[in-house]
Amino acid sequence: MLDLVLLLTGLVVILLVLVLLLIKRRTDLSRDLRYVQHKLNAIMDQDSTEKVLRHTEGKRVQELLIAVNRLLDANRKTKSDYIRMENALKKMIANMSHDLKTPLTVVLGLTETMTQGSTADDPAEQRRLSLKVHEKTLDIIHLTNQFFDLARLESGDRPVPLSKINLSESCRSSILFYYEEIEAQGLQVEADIPEEPIYAYGNEDAIGRVLNNLLSNAIRYGRDGGVVGISLIEQGDQALIEVWDRGKGIRRQDQARVFERLYTLSDSRNQAHQGSGLGLTITKRLVELMEAEISLKSIPDEKTVFTIRFAKVRF
Repeated sequence: MLDLVLLLTGLVVILLVLVLLLIKRRTDLSRDLRYVQHKLNAIMDQDSTEKVLRHTEGKRVQELLIAVNRLLDANRKTKSDYIRMENALKKMIANMSHDLKTPLTVVLGLTETMTQGSTADDPAEQRRLSLKVHEKTLDIIHLTNQFFDLARLESGDRPVPLSKINLSESCRSSILFYYEEIEAQGLQVEADIPEEPIYAYGNEDAIGRVLNNLLSNAIRYGRDGGVVGISLIEQGDQALIEVWDRGKGIRRQDQARVFERLYTLSDSRNQAHQGSGLGLTITKRLVELMEAEISLKSIPDEKTVFTIRFAKVRF
């Protein structure tokens, strides 16, 4: 009988200890959760960059803290990206307004001159003014199209489906498109494009737009060097397209920023041919959508090279 009493007493003690442990664990869990809630509210209210740190033995609480801190990091990154994009958009709109204002003002002045009748008896002057209006109108359309192209690319509204493309043919087509303009500018053309086709995954329209942008820039900014070139090179499992010129070039401190929106290289390139600062941004975005890479290397007054790297298609 005594043994039974001792056994029951021992069981009661064990159960009591287990109950106390469960109560302690529940109390610790409740305290940890209250702390997490309080700390989260403080971080959100103060817009703090802190993390929720808590020494705890509870495995589930530790997992919760890891998940909460990952969520906080993602939230901060999203907020940072939003602020950066908002500031970039404000800057873009401000610059677009400025860039549009100049040709619009010129068009207004020209049309006022034409409507006042002061050139009515001079057909040659009327034609000159009309051509000037036409030229500035094209500038406005081009700038507006660039703005909307970039907006569509960044919003994902412009799909860029990938397929096998012949880079050799794309390079030849682009340089032939600009051949007459290059010769008219008195520039020499150097094209190093293999006769045999080199294939990569890309998009015909996108690669055409990219090469046209790069060649146009080379002609506009590199004419002082007297030569514009394009090369297609096989390098291991990659295919490289290089568009280059020997003009004034781009200073080292500017090279990291040439693909930023609205960065117009006011000091490092020819100021007589300032663009909108959107062309290279669109170029880089199109290259990225083709799962390729673009880079720049420039030695001022020696050689400026834009290089696009594609992964070759294996047969």
